[in-house]
Amino acid sequence: MTAPSSNQNATGPGPAEGTAAGGDGGTAGPLADLVVADLTRVLAGPYATRVLADLGAQVVKVEHPPDGDDARRYGPFIGGRSGYYQSLNHGKQTVMADLKDRRGKAVFEELLDGADVLVENFRPGVMERLGYGWETVRERWPRLVYAAVSGFGHAGPYAQRPAYDLVAQAMGGLMGLTGHPGAPPVRVGTSIGDVAAGLFTVIGILAALEDRRRTGQGQKVDIAMLDCQVSILENAVVRQSAYELSGRLDAPPGPLGSRHPSITPFAAFRAADRWLVIAAGNDQLFRRLCETLGRADLADDPRFADNQSRTARAPELEKEIEAALAADQAAAWLAKLEAAGVPCSPINNMAEVMANPSIRARNMIVPLPLPDGTILETAGNPVKLSAHPDPPPPA
Repeated sequence: MTAPSSNQNATGPGPAEGTAAGGDGGTAGPLADLVVADLTRVLAGPYATRVLADLGAQVVKVEHPPDGDDARRYGPFIGGRSGYYQSLNHGKQTVMADLKDRRGKAVFEELLDGADVLVENFRPGVMERLGYGWETVRERWPRLVYAAVSGFGHAGPYAQRPAYDLVAQAMGGLMGLTGHPGAPPVRVGTSIGDVAAGLFTVIGILAALEDRRRTGQGQKVDIAMLDCQVSILENAVVRQSAYELSGRLDAPPGPLGSRHPSITPFAAFRAADRWLVIAAGNDQLFRRLCETLGRADLADDPRFADNQSRTARAPELEKEIEAALAADQAAAWLAKLEAAGVPCSPINNMAEVMANPSIRARNMIVPLPLPDGTILETAGNPVKLSAHPDPPPPA
């Protein structure tokens, strides 16, 4: 399928600038035959379609003239262009089309005639008002997979509520599990409400495409940010259920700082100069940790005999570990712990992340050339496939 020319009905920004290594606009990759009509904006939807583009799909992003996606106005700005927008939309084509205008509708419908997937993240009801709700789309384009991402889904009592990532994190319980006991609530450091919804959207699209292979029919994929937050709460839901079933004798799930609620020691600890994390997830690893710290006695201490005992006495054990760590700097301890096979890590800032040799070797920081010659770096594609290798890591 050939996408509509980007100058059709165009009164604003043109094609998405820049193509990162690993995302070439659909000319390679396992999804190279897939055409995606992308009506998404800001984060959750564009993240989903960026993943599809990274896997080779031809993604045509339809933006409303004259200004396009709101994300074009979010910083940081490099040479007058939004780095936020670039990080989510590289590897896509862009067409400006007003879906309330006859010419814009013609451009969009030409795209749908050859598309496999339509992705949108408007509030429920908007697509119906534009004339492209699921029932209408299904009748005219029966093979089309229609994926809708919204705050609360297209059904349920909250369907018409607006939502951003912060709302999803708060309502979905994530903020209630994050931070330190008694401290003010904190947002997770990335927009995990949007990102999780984007990833589940990709999963739903791929499942619907597989179903279409068997049935010949498209279907609607309805993804709610709130649903996705609940889905990634790990064992917090069953811990709350156990709390209720125990007659409220156990502690309910809540903020624990960096500590894991069920595994100990599994947290951040302070060495002489900086913090590091240690994850000793079983008795054997705990013994290795104690021996490395010069505190083999802790492994034989009945207070810390097994994981359940250690978790029940986590504050006591933390004091013992940090007293030992205070004798040397984090780098020295990390070298010793790595040699002993104890899972550990420094707590990296972003500069350290981007310089990490493993991250660089696996092509997870990739160059994004801008039209003025500036090379912006962005995150690479974490899905590594033997039949579709990444380009070599940049020198």
